[in-house]
Amino acid sequence: MALGDELKAKAEQAVGEVKEGVGDAVGDDQLKAEGKADQISGAIKEKLQGAADKVKDAAEAASDKLEDAVEGIKDKFTKG
Repeated sequence: MALGDELKAKAEQAVGEVKEGVGDAVGDDQLKAEGKADQISGAIKEKLQGAADKVKDAAEAASDKLEDAVEGIKDKFTKG
């Protein structure tokens, strides 16, 4: 996960925790709900970015293997 994206997701969750706490303390149900929503949104963004990173890593690994296979085939035809 890109550090900036990770920090944004964590910050969104932290802001949500503060909102929820303040909303709870002052009896503001809307602020409390916004805080919960921010926490959930930040957590989802964090999970999605993690999944995207895994897909990117897998694609890069597959690309590397394909390049190696192509080089192997080229070697067989040029040396054989």
